[in-house]
Amino acid sequence: MTPQEAAAFLTAHDRYLILTHVRPDGDTIGCAAGLCRALRQVGKIAYILENPEITSLFAGYVDSLTAKADFIPDTVVSVDMAARSLFPEGAKRYLDRVDLAIDHHPSQEFFARATCLDSKKAACGQIVFEIVGAFAHITPEIGEALYVAVSTDCGCFQYSNTDADVHRTAAALMDSGFDPYPVNRKFFRTKTLKRLRLESMLVSGMELRDEGATALVFLTRAMIDKVGADERDMDDISAFVGQIEGVKNGVTLKETTDGHVKISLRTDPGDLNASTVCALLGGGGHAAAAGAMMAGTMEQVRQRVIDAIEQVRNG
Repeated sequence: MTPQEAAAFLTAHDRYLILTHVRPDGDTIGCAAGLCRALRQVGKIAYILENPEITSLFAGYVDSLTAKADFIPDTVVSVDMAARSLFPEGAKRYLDRVDLAIDHHPSQEFFARATCLDSKKAACGQIVFEIVGAFAHITPEIGEALYVAVSTDCGCFQYSNTDADVHRTAAALMDSGFDPYPVNRKFFRTKTLKRLRLESMLVSGMELRDEGATALVFLTRAMIDKVGADERDMDDISAFVGQIEGVKNGVTLKETTDGHVKISLRTDPGDLNASTVCALLGGGGHAAAAGAMMAGTMEQVRQRVIDAIEQVRNG
């Protein structure tokens, strides 16, 4: 579907349940909140499925928008979800009944009955903005939610996916009337003390390869427990490695509590395609930012990642 067709679809249906992905980030939460408020504005019944992994950093955006346990939707929409593996446990019962998927990932699996996809967009929030702009007024609440979606997926407009279109979208959202200063301060200028301690430990254990162009950091459960960190303290910590001078490709390996390792790869797309590497590891994403989840020890997954990088480089 085009955004215009998606807008027509949304105005023709009702009783919406909006799904967000596992380990929800600003793009999926901002899109869900903005879309839900826009649908309610035009008289639709719309809710967001509760996601227990949402952190306090984003929780305020879904206040009063989450569905009660007994809500039965007629129409299910997913936002910023490219794969079946990204469905939270509570959302898996909707795997085969997503009516519309709105997404910007090249690795989209087309699990929904209809898909509104634009892989050239830096953030899913840009697509949702275009869709809701066709049938609703962009209020300050909707504008702020979608600004969070766009700005966080672009690293406050610093990542390589940032283009002129992103800035135009951000400007249009700012015109809705919300104050961007506290938003930018909250998401881009504030770190918890626990986060800074984790970053110090990551630097201490960093592995540099390719004459310093590739860096790997290892976030173990022992490190997390030592500082008492929670998911908010670790939000977007994979971006940290790329801030180091000379590093083009940053790999963050994070141990989970169930015997898996989460892989986050941020790259210079002119040097290494992150999505191609992560596809070899059972994941996906974008050319400059991708991820995967693998069972195994930290050392086992480390070697698999190194082998995948070498396979892509030599392929």
